[in-house]
Amino acid sequence: MIFDTLFNADRYAALHPLFPRAFEFLRGTDLKALAPGRHPIQGESLFAIAETAPGRSREEAKLECHQKYIDIQLVLEGRDEMGWKPVRDCHEPLADYSAVKDIQFFRDAPASWIATPPGAFCIFFPEDAHAPLVSEGAVQKVILKIAAA
Repeated sequence: MIFDTLFNADRYAALHPLFPRAFEFLRGTDLKALAPGRHPIQGESLFAIAETAPGRSREEAKLECHQKYIDIQLVLEGRDEMGWKPVRDCHEPLADYSAVKDIQFFRDAPASWIATPPGAFCIFFPEDAHAPLVSEGAVQKVILKIAAA
């Protein structure tokens, strides 16, 4: 898991071959003008999801993980307090992993919380369970999905 701002994004470019293109998209696009939904960048290997969603409490938030994609979650408006826990430490699945939706949910409590303000992002790798959208108000964000392999 990585927490930082776009100002420092170049530090992470070497971690994945698609990260330079991902950060180029985040820096070079009017993200607040993106319509809600999915936006292709590079086929199924790299795409964006724009969303504005109501916040929820820590108790309502469920940890989730993905096996096929890495998430870069950039907050545009609001404050997203995202929960985090290593997947290897999650022992209470709510259901089996869905390969079709690339998601699995857990009832485990996060090990820590990351208060993510506008302009900051979290990168969640397949080994990171995360519980997004914990906020007192609505959160506008862009989530980049990057093929993990």
